[in-house]
Amino acid sequence: MTARAGGTTAPGGPLLLGVRHHGPGSARAVLAALEAVRPAAVLVEGPPEADAVLPLAAHPRMRPPVALLAHAVDEPGRAAFWPMADFSPEWVAIRWASAHGVPVRFVDLPAAHSLALTEQREDGPEDGRGIDPIGILAGAAGYDDPERWWEDVVEHRADGGGPADPCAPFAALAEAMTALREAYGDGGHPQDAVREAAMRLQLRAARKEFGDGVAVVCGAWHVPALGARTTVAADRALLKGMPKVKAEVTWVPWTHRRLARHSGYGAGIESPGWYGHLFGAPDRPVERWMTKVAGLLRDSDRAVSPAHVIEAVRLAGTLAALRDRPAVGLAEATDAVRAVMCEGSDVPLALVRDRLVVGEILGEVPDTAPAVPLQRDLDRQQRTLRLRPEPERRELDLDLRKDTDAARSRLLHRLRLLGVDWGETVAGRGSTGTFRESWRLRWEPELFVRIAEAGVWGTTVLGAATARAGAEAVSASTLAGVTALAEQCLLAGLPDALPVVMRALSDRAALDADVGHLADALPALARSLRYGDVRSTGTAALGEVAVGLAERVCVGLPPACTGLDADAAAEAHRRVEGVHTAVGLLADAVGAYGLPARWAGVLRRLSTRDAVAGVIRGRATRLLLDDGRLAESEAARLMGLALSPGAAPPDAAGWIEGFVGGAAGGGLLLVHDERLLGLVDTWLTGIPPGTFTDVLPLLRRTFSAYEPGVRRTLGELVRRGPGSDGARDEGVFAVPGFGEGLDEERADAVVPVLRLLLGLDTPDKEATG
Repeated sequence: MTARAGGTTAPGGPLLLGVRHHGPGSARAVLAALEAVRPAAVLVEGPPEADAVLPLAAHPRMRPPVALLAHAVDEPGRAAFWPMADFSPEWVAIRWASAHGVPVRFVDLPAAHSLALTEQREDGPEDGRGIDPIGILAGAAGYDDPERWWEDVVEHRADGGGPADPCAPFAALAEAMTALREAYGDGGHPQDAVREAAMRLQLRAARKEFGDGVAVVCGAWHVPALGARTTVAADRALLKGMPKVKAEVTWVPWTHRRLARHSGYGAGIESPGWYGHLFGAPDRPVERWMTKVAGLLRDSDRAVSPAHVIEAVRLAGTLAALRDRPAVGLAEATDAVRAVMCEGSDVPLALVRDRLVVGEILGEVPDTAPAVPLQRDLDRQQRTLRLRPEPERRELDLDLRKDTDAARSRLLHRLRLLGVDWGETVAGRGSTGTFRESWRLRWEPELFVRIAEAGVWGTTVLGAATARAGAEAVSASTLAGVTALAEQCLLAGLPDALPVVMRALSDRAALDADVGHLADALPALARSLRYGDVRSTGTAALGEVAVGLAERVCVGLPPACTGLDADAAAEAHRRVEGVHTAVGLLADAVGAYGLPARWAGVLRRLSTRDAVAGVIRGRATRLLLDDGRLAESEAARLMGLALSPGAAPPDAAGWIEGFVGGAAGGGLLLVHDERLLGLVDTWLTGIPPGTFTDVLPLLRRTFSAYEPGVRRTLGELVRRGPGSDGARDEGVFAVPGFGEGLDEERADAVVPVLRLLLGLDTPDKEATG
């Protein structure tokens, strides 16, 4: 087959325009060549199945960056993307053909074959392995930076090759690629042989239909292969017997940030925002760029004036001249911004890179683009709930007492159950009540694939989530897994799934005799009861199961906490904490008011058994003390026993960690209870030097969790020592700022001011006049 690269007359064969994916210079050159040659048809590298959705490229609602998404119908997770930005040569060629009424088609290995050949592709047919043609050409030209060489040779050619011959750049690039293919063969991409065979067959069919006036826009690496002399039989032989799957193709929105990832189709670009600016700026791109940067920094409360813009433009031009570059590149623009607008700091420069150099632009596709029914239902709910997908990470605070916010919460929880992680719950700001819920949202293009995968469960979000919850309840392997699923169902508002989940929960709870499994399951059940009350969901059956589990835990937990090694003791400590919280929730949610007293009996047994690890005994003692079920004197007695000279130092250190570590207020307890601090101090100073190094990591972990102010106060108390100022008995610490007894004269002095602040007295007008 005869073809020409960059020729200007039709008789030489089809016009092969080799490009670099996502390059504004290549895009301008392609546009100039198409305007000059006016081909009868345009072929663009991409899956032929996408021909059916090509007309959507001309739709007014189509706004790049977008991507072709191909996925296997029977296995939606097997998918590939072909992303395009407004500065992508392929997109420019498609839009030019649509605007001029010229037939346009995709040429490449069909997605039905390429998807069958691989497990899953993130970004189309290339996988990023093999040689870097641009890097080799840059090295041959004496450049140590391939990106800088490409910018100098291609991207800064604003005229697209000059008015004399718009196709000259393509001829030069094709010549260079021919030399590389002769030296490196397939360059480490063995699949290219079958891809290029498919391209040649499709090119022959187009020439038979449209004649030689056909233009092909493809990666420059493929140009030598498309112009090679081969036979139809040889190309068909390469494609014979290839595996095949049923594939579907559509358009999906894409993001600049996703374009910047270094994988797959086009190998990623570092600066899509900068490239988009170069392509879209009608003139004076550097001046316009510096103006954008100044606006961004001013919005971030940095003082940037027009004078800064002028100076930055001058400095960038000077740097380009000193570096012998044909025009200002991103490196010069960045250095100028750092020096002039950022005062040499990389901190504000990071904002410029994130918002402008890369950018957070999310494309848009029309509603008429093909989509699975589940995607249609999600689109409808997003519009109804005014929950627009956005590429920027943002916080969303919900008040579950409001209908719209409650519906948003249910939608997000249903999507998470389906594996579509649009958002994650985070600790809320302000109120910590159950009527508040906070999310961190960020939409990624890959979620379209997750939605296609979830489509096997149903055609609506509600139906799909319900079906998946039921299936997971039946197949769950642990009791904790079923209880977590019950919690998800309540959060997601899946009333039809709850009966199935509850049957699985009851069956597994009756058969599971492991008290550890029961203890792990109980916290999620207790939370579920609370969520059910907030979300007006019936949870009577769930409450019965939860109380039954709690009763079994109370019986089986004490024996399960004896004779444990350090790792098992830490796990049991976590379970004691979880069960304690769950018991409190159950008492409020289902009226199991006798349960807390029974649980307190369990804690008493744990706190006094020598066979129980120190960390568990200390925690049980602290929980009893906090609940008012243990006198301070008794807590001091138990601490004295745990820290007695006969106790092993590691076990005593574990007791301290359980008693004053982790939970809020542990440090303040030592600050305000001088006897406990004295016991800790006496034990600590009596540890033999050889043993001290063994318990030091545990003590550091315990005390490092305290607030800095608490640590300073404890240090001051220990520095002063017991009985300081003669105000305390021997062995007791004096708390800083507190004297012996009450100074009534000083206390009386503030009474008039307090009465005035409380409105009990009125100010003396004559005195204040």
